[in-house]
Amino acid sequence: MGQLDRFKLDGQVALVGGGGGAIGGAMAVALSEAGAKVAVTDISQELVDATRAKVEAVGGECLAVAGDMTQRDEADAVVDEVVNHLGRLDIMVNAIGGGAGKVLFEAQEYPDDAWDWIYDINVRCTLVPTQAAVRKMVESGNGGRVLNISSVRAALGINAGYSAYVAAKGAISSLTRQWATEWAKYGINVNAISPTFVDTPQVAMLLEDPDFKAGVVARIPLGRVGGTNDLVGAAIFLVSDASSFITGQILGIDGGLTATQ
Repeated sequence: MGQLDRFKLDGQVALVGGGGGAIGGAMAVALSEAGAKVAVTDISQELVDATRAKVEAVGGECLAVAGDMTQRDEADAVVDEVVNHLGRLDIMVNAIGGGAGKVLFEAQEYPDDAWDWIYDINVRCTLVPTQAAVRKMVESGNGGRVLNISSVRAALGINAGYSAYVAAKGAISSLTRQWATEWAKYGINVNAISPTFVDTPQVAMLLEDPDFKAGVVARIPLGRVGGTNDLVGAAIFLVSDASSFITGQILGIDGGLTATQ
């Protein structure tokens, strides 16, 4: 096997949670192009069908299954469907998350409903499907890969009302290390990427404000906001055999932001 072959995912099956979103959709297409069969899940069938069309447009195979990943029965059903239709499950990518700029409150006033919503879409939507997926990986005895999406805000506070978000992403980073520790005995590697601002429809309105965008860019040494294409190379690396001795790590994809703070 040549060294570049270690990045290929031929024969692997990947499930992308949040596969109907901009980041999850880009991940699904990239994993397919690397050789994996892909399944995507999200809250809306319309969203996952759109991603399936993108994967099929590059010649890939994609199973699109809607489901609410805060609900254990729905997560279990999605994972069962993946294994039943695609034969196995080797890779779990957790791309459900966000909400950072939608519920901003001073820390001492942060309301329970907003806190719970942020935790549901970031932590619970990572926890619940991953538990279902890893049970299948353990049962198969073939090992596996889990990739989480944390954030630079897991390590850096910001004076902007982000208490719930930084706590949620901090939990994702901590879970990554804990899961890596517990699941190593099963041959399952667990890592995370930690992006800064990524230009997606979710933050489009924020980036349309030239002052806001200038402030973001000014903090990034490489002088630009990230894009989904900046994430997919690292994702392929961390779910492939090329990273077989890497686990429990949080890889910053931030244009140098955390190097300066």
